[in-house]
This record gives sequence, C-alpha cells and structure tokens, in this order.
Amino acid sequence: MSDWNPEAYARFHGLRLRPALDLLEQVGRLPKGDVIDLGCGSGAVGPALAARFEDRRIIGIDTSPAMLSEAAATGAYKRCEAADIATWHPARPPALIFSNAALHWLPDHAALMPRLAALLPPGGVLAVQMPRQHDAPSHRLLRAIAAEMFPDRFDFSLWKPPVMAAPDYARLLAALGRAEVWESEYTQRLAAEASAHPVRIFTQSTAMRPMAEKLGPAEQAAFVARYEAELELAYPAEADGSVLMPFRRLFFVLTV
Repeated sequence: MSDWNPEAYARFHGLRLRPALDLLEQVGRLPKGDVIDLGCGSGAVGPALAARFEDRRIIGIDTSPAMLSEAAATGAYKRCEAADIATWHPARPPALIFSNAALHWLPDHAALMPRLAALLPPGGVLAVQMPRQHDAPSHRLLRAIAAEMFPDRFDFSLWKPPVMAAPDYARLLAALGRAEVWESEYTQRLAAEASAHPVRIFTQSTAMRPMAEKLGPAEQAAFVARYEAELELAYPAEADGSVLMPFRRLFFVLTV
C-alpha cells in the first residue's frame, strides 16, 4: 500500500490514544532493557511511554516514512527505525514490546505472538492492543460492498478475521508465560461532518485504505457513496448530528 497519511490518522487522536493508555496501565515491573513501540505510527503513545519509563530508551519501529517522521518530531524516542514489523528483530532483548493498533495488519498470529515473545528476556513483557471490529457494520460493510461492486478485484470467500477471539489468545499465550487477556468496547461519539458520514471519515485512513487503493477516482466515488448510504442506516445521526460508534478492541499483556 502507499504510505500512511499522518494528518488523516491524527484526526481522531484522542479516540485512538485512549486504548493505548488503558493498555499501558496494565504493564507492571520490567527487567533491564529498552522499550519498543512496535508499529509506532505517528508516535501518539511515545510521550506516555517516555513519561512512564523515563530511565529507559524508547525506540519506535514502523514501516511508514511519513509516520516515522511525525514520531521523531515528538522527541519521545531515542531513535525511530524503519522496519517491517512482521520480521523485525532487535539488536538486543528489550524489556517491553508495546504494540498499539498495529499487529492486526499481520497474518498468522499463532506464529507471530510466540516469535515476538521469544525476543524478550525472562520477565520481559509483550503488551498488545488490536481492533477487533471486523464483524461490526463499519468494517463488514466495506467488505460486502467492495465484493459486490468490484468482484474482479475483491474476493473475501477465503477471508479470515485478522484478530482471533480472546479465548484463543489466552490459550496461545498460556504456553509462553503469564498472560492477561481482555476485550473492551468503546462507545465513540463522532462529531458531525459537513459533507460525509462520521464513520466513513473514521475508517477512511485505516480499514478503507486497502480497498480504496485498488479503485480509480470514479470507482472510489461510487464506492464511498454506497458505503455512506449503508452507514446512515447502521449508524443513524443523533440530534446534534454526531453518531455513536461502538468499537471493540482486544488487549493482552504477556510476561514471559
């Protein structure tokens, strides 16, 4: 995919940061070592990590040059490194691998999570938050409309949810150390938009990206019009024009 747009992603900074702070609250004592922000994006959680672990090096890892530039500008990181988070390997074992809303872009979590855990020293922590929104209208409609309108480019017949159910992670992580696994649903209030449905504005910089990038301008316009029409039914406007968007997220903290 083309590079991320930090400005579009940052429009909902507070809503996207809240789960990261909730995850950080559950991280306990750490052994010696660096703190890795894996899939750091624009560095939204960097200042919180630096404040919590002020005696440690905070290192940001991401694939997006645009996002890394924004992250570096926060001043929270000792350094920011461009790397594929699917194959990233640290120079030395870190104390904490913290990943907020990044690992759901990667497949095969049954192999991924043990690989990341193996990078940690005894007592090291893997703390992860991932959206688990794939069955909600905001995401399900994207797949259904894309497959109906453009079957030559979108086939979801073999599609699998990117994030497993919480019990599946609990079973997977039990063999790797001590794990706490939970889910939370955030009822997000999205402000009214002058010319678009608020949920479409929320998803266009994330869940919609892989689909929009396969469409030409006219196709994108038709796709968005159909998506917005369905969103009006799934997420009706409140009296002030805002909409309520329940958003489910999965968390775990693993101590190896």
